[in-house]
Amino acid sequence: MDLAYIPSPSSGAIHLGPLPLRGYALCIIIGVFVAVWYGNKRWIARGGKAGTVADIAVWAVPFGLVGGRLYHVVTDYQLYFSEGKNWVDAFKIWEGGLGIWGAISLGAVGAWIGCRRRGIPLPAYADALAPGIAFAQAIGRWGNWFNQELYGKPTDLPWALKISEGTNREAGLYHPTFLYESLWCIGVAVLVIWADRRFKLGHGRAFALYVAGYCAGRGWIEYMRVDEAHEVLGLRLNVWTAIVVFVLAVAYIVISSRLRPGREEVVEPDAKPEGALASADAEGDAEGDADPKPESPAQSPSSPTPTEAQK
Repeated sequence: MDLAYIPSPSSGAIHLGPLPLRGYALCIIIGVFVAVWYGNKRWIARGGKAGTVADIAVWAVPFGLVGGRLYHVVTDYQLYFSEGKNWVDAFKIWEGGLGIWGAISLGAVGAWIGCRRRGIPLPAYADALAPGIAFAQAIGRWGNWFNQELYGKPTDLPWALKISEGTNREAGLYHPTFLYESLWCIGVAVLVIWADRRFKLGHGRAFALYVAGYCAGRGWIEYMRVDEAHEVLGLRLNVWTAIVVFVLAVAYIVISSRLRPGREEVVEPDAKPEGALASADAEGDAEGDADPKPESPAQSPSSPTPTEAQK
């Protein structure tokens, strides 16, 4: 008898009156909002202008959604283009299927376009957004819960996920890998925030730390999943991707810290560098509090010198 488990929603949609809202889409929308909101706070703290993160996100988010969907469709093409499948389903993004590797890659292209238009260094923007992206992923993973997808192997643990009978799935209790990844992403976000405050990460190293941290978790979580996936040398494709990207991210952190130590002082044109505002205010206060020294008669140009007085 199962005493405890995590139930799955009976429907993947939330009904707001007569309007149905897909849970998967809702989680993505909330995740994007959190990433932009928190990224804006970090950008302002670095000396940037309010609203810049949102302006660039207008480019990054659509590119990211397209990239995430393309990666999923290309790596799982059999779900849409094999015999008996309808290729039109490849456009039904609300039914699930976004590859984070494609989302980050193409999203970076969109961010690069937005940064160039504003004259902003992409690495600085990525550093500001890094923990927010991790938080967004943590929220977005709950979309898989609504769709009853991407769960792990069968288990009788108290936190097992109960899956109902459906297309391409069997009823039972499984590892809630969506929950594992959600919690891991929160941990990665906290790690990046701490490391950035402790070591003043710059030039893209905070973002690289987020990438490395996420890949470290994605590797073992992906290995637990039981959904159909392509394999290379006995490992799922996403496991290999996580390994390769992890190595590249760590290499970038090491090489970048040697070539460009510290972090950017100015992140946005016409904006004061980090800490400059506080320093300027402090100097202004000090100058305002200091009393001007009275001009001595000897230094006054109108006062005669002793020689002139004798004349």
